[in-house]
Amino acid sequence: MLRLARVVLTGLMLGVCALPALAQTGGGIYSCVDAKGRKLTSDRPIRECADREQLLLNPSGTVRAVVPPSLTGPERAALEAKQRREAEERARQAEEKRRERALLVRYPNRSVHDKERAEALSQISVVRQAAMNRVKELQRQRKELDTELEFYAKDPEKVPPSLRRLVEDNEKSMAVQERFIADQDAEMVRVNARFDEELQRLQQLWAQIAAPATN
Repeated sequence: MLRLARVVLTGLMLGVCALPALAQTGGGIYSCVDAKGRKLTSDRPIRECADREQLLLNPSGTVRAVVPPSLTGPERAALEAKQRREAEERARQAEEKRRERALLVRYPNRSVHDKERAEALSQISVVRQAAMNRVKELQRQRKELDTELEFYAKDPEKVPPSLRRLVEDNEKSMAVQERFIADQDAEMVRVNARFDEELQRLQQLWAQIAAPATN
């Protein structure tokens, strides 16, 4: 019995001595569910779960320890803000890549881009020319009205109401056409600016595509 007791005691002492060694060797798998509901695992503490408990698992899958949150409230808020910024930046970059791919599909070369610019400007020019033609017609009408008004130059109060209305309508129509023409001029500037911006980016993309072929 005494010999058996000594064997058991020796085994217990060896087990106690082995615990620090196990802690030093590390190992195991960290597991957690992050703020987005994703289950994450890693061979080291998981940064995305720094604000919540993490399970340290043995290779067999049993729980070795529970690692408590390592961040304070302000630190957790700062981490979440950083993660949001990173997610927004990833989304922005992905959208930029999507737009670049769409540009290349639409404009595989400079001639296609130049052709579409010319067509867009031509459509505006057609509408603008129609307004210019209307202005010329209104100017012709105004000359006729001015000729009639000359009969009442010495006594403007005697101008017939119907003639006054024609003059007012002419002036209003002229103002409308002038504003419309100004809008079309501004639209031409806007369209040219858009195509210029696209062309600048496309030239970079075309160069990137051509570069591997020349190497």
